[in-house]
Amino acid sequence: MADTAPNGPQGAGAVERKTQNEKKWRRKWYMEVWSRATETRVRCLGELRGGEESHKIREQFMMTNKLDTAMWFSRLFTVYCSALFVLPLLGLHEAASFYQRALLANALTSALRLHQRLPHFQLSRAFLAQALLEDSCHYLLYSLIFVNSYPVTMSIFPVLLFSLLHAATYTKKVLDAKGSNSLPLLRSVLDKLSANQQNILKFIACNEIFLMPATVFMLFSGQGSLLQPFIYYRFLTLRYSSRRNPYCRTLFNELRIIVEHIIMKPACPLFVRRLCLQSIAFISRLAPTVA
Repeated sequence: MADTAPNGPQGAGAVERKTQNEKKWRRKWYMEVWSRATETRVRCLGELRGGEESHKIREQFMMTNKLDTAMWFSRLFTVYCSALFVLPLLGLHEAASFYQRALLANALTSALRLHQRLPHFQLSRAFLAQALLEDSCHYLLYSLIFVNSYPVTMSIFPVLLFSLLHAATYTKKVLDAKGSNSLPLLRSVLDKLSANQQNILKFIACNEIFLMPATVFMLFSGQGSLLQPFIYYRFLTLRYSSRRNPYCRTLFNELRIIVEHIIMKPACPLFVRRLCLQSIAFISRLAPTVA
């Protein structure tokens, strides 16, 4: 049988050319691997430097707005405590403590916001009248009303939702400081929250209104104090005459229109109609005048 291996000078030249081609191919492959590794290393270093720069920008933004950052953290803590009260994952006993923590954190946030709105404190009647016009003062009073009372789920929702809305607004600013395209999933959640802001504010106003009869019921059930309904009535009048948040006043008007529409139907009993009309007249007399 004939030998198939190349012999002579031509066969040796073919083997040498094949060896050289393999060496060139290996050298080319090594160069490609090296270039890719270099590009990856440069890209990682760039991302690391970019992350460090964005972190520095975010840190600088938060340090520049120290008071807003402090309120942001306190609002996030309020949301955390309120959520653990509404969903008692750690037990009912711990839920009651989270209720107080949420209200205390909200009181701290309201005090900081009031200081931001009125930085120069004065022990005068004019300053007190000006402070009572601020929404932050309203919810400082709100927190003090319920912080030592029996835990009521309805009373925690305004605190939770207001903190959530304001925390979402500042979180957007922090993300914008980091980069316009940073954390798109979180941005979409915040955008959905902002889109439903009006409905959330109406729900908060509804809670504020129906907490008034709830405080009276708590008084007669032995779970509230004698002064709580009167102090809460003062809080509700402040919310009704609020300049920056008209939702409480708007919801009162909407509820009145709905009730009047229902009781004016022929199927409504006469005594129910009279009772509702008398209640509407009584509540209207208690409502403060709004400029």
